Parts: sequence; structure tokens; C-alpha cells
Amino acid sequence: MIGKENLFTDEQMKQFIANGYVMIKPNVPTSLHKTIYQKSDEVVAKEGNPGNNLLPRVPEIQEVFDNPVVHGAFTNVVGPNYIMHPHRHPHHNGPGSKGGGWHKDSYWGYGKVRNHRCWWAMAFYFPQDTPIEMGPTAIMPGTHYYLSRNNDVSEVKFPACGEAGTMIIIHYDMWHQVTANLTEKNRFMLKFEFARMQWPIEPTWNNQQEDWKSIEVPEPANDQTVMWEHLWNWLSGKSTKKTPNRASESEISQWMTALRIGTQPERLEATNQLGQLGENGKEAIPTLVDILGDPSEPVGLNAAYALGNIIDQESVLPLVDALNHDSETVRRHATYALTSVGPPAIPELIDSLTHESEHVRANVAYALGEIGSSNSALALSKLLDDNSVVVRRNVVESLGIIPNSFHISIPTLVKALEDPDKQIRFTSVLSLARIGPDAEDAIPALQSALKDKDRYVRGYAVEALKQIGSPKSKEILLDFLTTTRWCPLTTKESAF
Repeated sequence: MIGKENLFTDEQMKQFIANGYVMIKPNVPTSLHKTIYQKSDEVVAKEGNPGNNLLPRVPEIQEVFDNPVVHGAFTNVVGPNYIMHPHRHPHHNGPGSKGGGWHKDSYWGYGKVRNHRCWWAMAFYFPQDTPIEMGPTAIMPGTHYYLSRNNDVSEVKFPACGEAGTMIIIHYDMWHQVTANLTEKNRFMLKFEFARMQWPIEPTWNNQQEDWKSIEVPEPANDQTVMWEHLWNWLSGKSTKKTPNRASESEISQWMTALRIGTQPERLEATNQLGQLGENGKEAIPTLVDILGDPSEPVGLNAAYALGNIIDQESVLPLVDALNHDSETVRRHATYALTSVGPPAIPELIDSLTHESEHVRANVAYALGEIGSSNSALALSKLLDDNSVVVRRNVVESLGIIPNSFHISIPTLVKALEDPDKQIRFTSVLSLARIGPDAEDAIPALQSALKDKDRYVRGYAVEALKQIGSPKSKEILLDFLTTTRWCPLTTKESAF
């Protein structure tokens, strides 16, 4: 049981939703950070970057992640029973480095729609004092929802400076970069990734406010209240819809005019206001659909989430049609909108799983997973033989997050472990890990996956067997342990 003192407040959670990060400081002895820094420095100097073997080479790091402050932080954002990704990396920023470019971390080729909902998070941990001149990792607050960068004055660069032990928890899709190290000392940032294992059913932070209220922490440049509120509700485990507001005909007309000819802030405000109207804002649907491809990505996204609040079953077709738009941006925003619509969109989405366009099938598969209805599992499973690798990737991911459909999902995911695409195999074992004890029938296939040629497939096969937790899965894990790298001290310089 995590004490409330180690859980986020409502304001901290709003900070994470809107800005995409929260900074924390584990309450461990300063000497521990010093030890981790010294060992990291020695390992990199003698052996090169240990990459995924970081924890075996510097096992003290685990004490940091076991700390209640850190454990509480990740419970807040990715839920209880979260797991650590087998990929971890000590980012070494040596003396005199010039820094690097802005980027998002990869989903193995960027072929999937990025998750606005927090299924993934990362930790950037600095074991040494990291002033600005030492080249901290910089993030761009509020950009975790954007595929592109604005490249304008609204961009704010936030360097993660702090004393030894500083950790920044970020949404996986945050834009970030390494900055220049102007000192003569090595700077380390130890990066770890974490995955959500279950659908949110209640707030996992110290929640006192039932509904989203205006954010009191510093806001990003773009006010995206309609989207933030949707994500707050999802993380709270409740309906993403709210009681509709009312507005006069003149107010609605004013907002619709702003959508067509207003400035960027005016268009944002109009989408926020219209999104609060629910079914009372139906007359705005065509105009909102038209601006899904707005030159300003924040406006297009806000339009998507506004449509998700307004649209009912009879009005889903314009969004389904938009999935086949020439613009990738419009297709992506339509996907988020349909996800926000939720169950009323399922019949039309299922009908679209046979669409001739790869883009449509892939985005539909993604949306059905995010909606999370067991009614779509059977239809999704039929796409496992789709000729598009992107479609199949989205199918196996969705089957792992749709609850109460295990009798359909498990045989499909077991079959997917034979797919030639390593990302499909990786995602399949992750999905089986998310299913957990109910995936016992997958144990033989997971045992075979322990020999997969891809390291991450093997890594998550271990996690899946651990999550199943049966006597048979534990026996397999113990046997596997004896044939893996059992001695972390074995190096090319010390082989015996």
C-alpha cells in the first residue's frame, strides 16, 4: 500500500496531463546517487555503454526505483502493477558535447498512432548534480500530444536541471533533446521505460476533485482543456463524457465563426467551448470536421476531442469518412475523435475493418483497442492475417488492452508469436503479459518465445510468464534463469 504522501495531488496530476512531466526527488541517501554515478562512470570507461545490461552492472539503481516516492509517481501515471520495459539506457553526455536534436522516442518505425492516453511513461534519472552547463536533457512541455513541432515562439525549452537524484517522469511521447555539456565531467541520464498493465478503473493519485477544474500550475502555450478533461476522466476510470453545457444561438454562431476565420487562440477557445456542449453542439459538427486538418495541430486535436464529446451514433459517419482522407493529419485526428466518441462508434468502426485502405484498417484497429469494448475483439482477431504489417501491429496491441475478451485474444496472440515482424511478436507477448493469469494457455508458446531471435521478445516473454504466475510458468522461468547471463560481473576483462 502506497501512502498518500507519495501520491500526486490533483494539481500534480493536472501538471502531468497538460505539460507531460513531473519532477520528483527520491528520498534515498545522497551516497546512493554517488555510488550509482561512480559505477556508471567506471562501467562506461572500461566496457562501453552497457545498454540493456545497465541494471546488472549497476544494481544499486533498483533501490531508486523501489523507493516509495518513485513507485508512487509511476502508480499515478501508469497505474498499479506497472512494469519496467526490458530496454533501459545510460545516456552518457561527455565533456564538450554539443548536444543533440529534438526527437520523440520510437515505436519501432512510427507506424502506429501515438497514445495520448498514458499507456507508457519514462523516467529520466540524474545520479549527479546537473546544472545547466552540464548538459541536462531538455523537454518541451505540452508537446507530448503533438506529432509535429510548432517551431515558433510558443515552444518552451525546459532543461531538467537539479541536484543529484533528480528524476523527471514524462509522458512517453514528449519531445526532448540532450543539451551541450560545457564542463569537463561526464553527465549521465539513466533512462527507463514503464508500461501500464491495466485499464484505469479509479484514480490512482490522491484525488480530491471529481471533475477537471482549471489548471493552477503553469499552462502550456496552447489551452487544450477539452482534451485534458478527456484524459483526466479516462485516468479516473470514469466516462470520458460530461454533462453537456448550454449556450445561446448567438454564442454558438460566434464560436463557429471563430473556427472559420479566427486567430489560432480564438479557434482553440472555440473548440474548447463547443466541446463542452455535448449533444447541444451538434450544429457545429461539419465545421469541426472541416478543421481536423487545421494548420495548427493543437486546434485540430481540440476539434477531434470536441467532436468526441458532441457526436452520437448517428453522426459518426463523417469521422469514419475522414479516416480515408488524403491528409495523414486528418486521418490521425479523426482516429482520436472516434476513440473519444467511444462505444457509439463501434458498429461503423467494425464495418470499416474490411476497408480497402491500409490507413483506414490500421486506424480503426487502434481506435477499437482504445475504446476497449469486448464486442470488437472477434472482428479484430480476423485481421491477424492482414497483408499490412501496421494493421497487424495495431491488432495485437488492441487485443491486449481490451478487457473481458481473453477467450478470443489469447489464441490470436499466440498465433501472432509466429509473425515474421518482430514488433508484432514483441507486442503480442506484452499483450499476453497484460492479460496475466488468464493467459495460462499461452505458456507453451511463451516458453518458445524465450528463444526468439529478438531480445525484446525474449524479455517480455519473461514478463508474461511472471504475470501469469502459475506453478508451470514459474518452473519455466527458473529453468530459463540458469541459462541466462547469471554473472553481471563477467566482462571481457574478467571472464572467469
